[in-house]
Amino acid sequence: MDLQKIIEGCIKGKSKAQEELFNLYADELFAACLYYSPNRAEAEDTLHEGFLKVFQNISGFKGSGSIKGWIRKILINTALEKYRKKTPMYVLDNKDYTQVEDMSYEDAISNISADDLIKLIHELSPQYQLVFNLYALEGFSHKEIGKKLNISEGTSKSNLARARLILQKKVKQNFYVPSSILNA
Repeated sequence: MDLQKIIEGCIKGKSKAQEELFNLYADELFAACLYYSPNRAEAEDTLHEGFLKVFQNISGFKGSGSIKGWIRKILINTALEKYRKKTPMYVLDNKDYTQVEDMSYEDAISNISADDLIKLIHELSPQYQLVFNLYALEGFSHKEIGKKLNISEGTSKSNLARARLILQKKVKQNFYVPSSILNA
């Protein structure tokens, strides 16, 4: 069945079409749910809740842009709604995160895999992780992030800056190998 027929079937509430749409995108979009969830079980819940919203609102898909992008946006908004219900957003000031001065960025980055970077991002506090993901991975502006998370634009900027500093520090601590060792 082609994609347009699947979408039309979903609009009509046909379970076979819904199943096909889910099977077509669930595996790929599950990764996005993992970025915004503290664990795999929560990500699976977000995926299923998000697809329920997709099926309830699919008649609102206007065809401008891809259906996958539209579904992804719904899944991310579902994850953010769940997060907002559980956790108030605020700036964390309890640690001193100063600029990492002597880090050779190229050396550290060459020693880190995508999986390792994702693990480091998951180690961030939930609010830093959310702001970082929304800004760096999804391309939202600080104004948009502020609206989505009910925080100020300044808090979004501050959380992103701190997340970046923490990640830089963690990359340096875990993956930096001085060039003197590499060249030995």
